Amino acid sequence: MTKRSSFRYFRTSPEIIRLAVMMYIRFPLSLRNVEDLLHERGIDVSHESVRFWWQRFGPKFASEIRKKRVQYMRSHSSWKWHLDELFVKINGQRYYLWRAVDHEGEVLESYVTKTRDKKAALKFITKSMRRYGQPKKIVTDKLRSYSAAMKEIGNADRQETGRWLNNRAENSHLPFRRRERAMQRFRRLRSLQKFVSVHASVYNLFNSERSLYSRPNFKLNRAAALAEWRQLCAD
Repeated sequence: MTKRSSFRYFRTSPEIIRLAVMMYIRFPLSLRNVEDLLHERGIDVSHESVRFWWQRFGPKFASEIRKKRVQYMRSHSSWKWHLDELFVKINGQRYYLWRAVDHEGEVLESYVTKTRDKKAALKFITKSMRRYGQPKKIVTDKLRSYSAAMKEIGNADRQETGRWLNNRAENSHLPFRRRERAMQRFRRLRSLQKFVSVHASVYNLFNSERSLYSRPNFKLNRAAALAEWRQLCAD
C-alpha cells in the first residue's frame, strides 16, 4: 500500500515548506523575518502560514531525525552525558527546562516541569535512559535532586560533579536562549515543550562543530545535513 504524502493537502510545494520551517527553527528569526526572507526569494507567503507549517510539520521532521539517531546513540552507551536545567518564564511564572547533552554537544532530551525536585529529576532521567540507554557517566551540578534521583535508580556511582565539568551543558543552552529572545519568550507551557523538542532535533542535525573540522570536511557535513533535511517526510 502506497503511503500518502504528508503534504497532500497543501498547495505550496514541500521544498518551500521545508525551507520555511528550517529557517524559523534553526535561526533566531521571528515569523515575520522568515516571511521577509522568503519574499526576497520571490516566495509570497504570510507569517501565519509559516506559523502553521512549523506547528504542523516541525514535530514530524523532529521525529524522523530523532528516530535515525536513537539507534546510533543506543549503540554508544559508554558515552558521557551532561545534565542541567535552566529557568524559563511563562507569563511571569518560573518553569524549569531540563536538558540532557552528550559529550559532543548533541541535545538528547528536553523536558519542562514546574518544579526541580527529586520527582522531576527522576522522571527526566528515566525518560532519557528509556530512549537512549544508560550512559557510562552522568555529569551534573550540585543540585540535590540529581543525587537523590540517582540513588533511587542505583546510578549514584555514575554521577560526577565539579565546578567546570558541566560546561558542555551550559554552552548548549546558548542557541535556545537566542531563539527565546527572538520569539519574545513563550506564552504557554505546551508550546514551550513542543518547541524545545523540535529545536533540539534540528539543532543536532545542523550542528557540524565547524571549529573541529577542516573546511572541506565541514562543507561535506553541512551538505549531508541539508540533503537529509530535504528528504524528511518525502516517502
